[in-house]
Amino acid sequence: MTREDYERYAKAFNERNYNAVFDFYTDTPRMAFFGIEITTREQLKQFYSFLHSYVRETITIERFASSEELAAVEGIIRIEAFKDLTREILEANDMPQFFPIAKGEVQEMRQYIHYHLEDGKIASVGCAIVPQG
Repeated sequence: MTREDYERYAKAFNERNYNAVFDFYTDTPRMAFFGIEITTREQLKQFYSFLHSYVRETITIERFASSEELAAVEGIIRIEAFKDLTREILEANDMPQFFPIAKGEVQEMRQYIHYHLEDGKIASVGCAIVPQG
């Protein structure tokens, strides 16, 4: 995966083109973060369709490095709520580990993401988020 490939991936994500996003993955990927596990195209669509019905989430790439087996990204994740995402809504959707966010609120976090690659496609994803200070 090249920087240009990843920029296409981030553009598809920022545009909510979930089919294009999933095309960067192997047929059976493993995305696990914050208690969520996604292994199919339908799960990816379901998770992000729900989340993005409350917030606009964008990725800004700051640093990128890759090899045949790994792509590593450091960037800023910006979450802007256009509808209240309450604790009750999160819990009702089995997402109690996520933070509520009120309409108009913006959260920015530094994210470190490791993409394990197989034949140039993403096989698994691991990430860590550090709140901006």
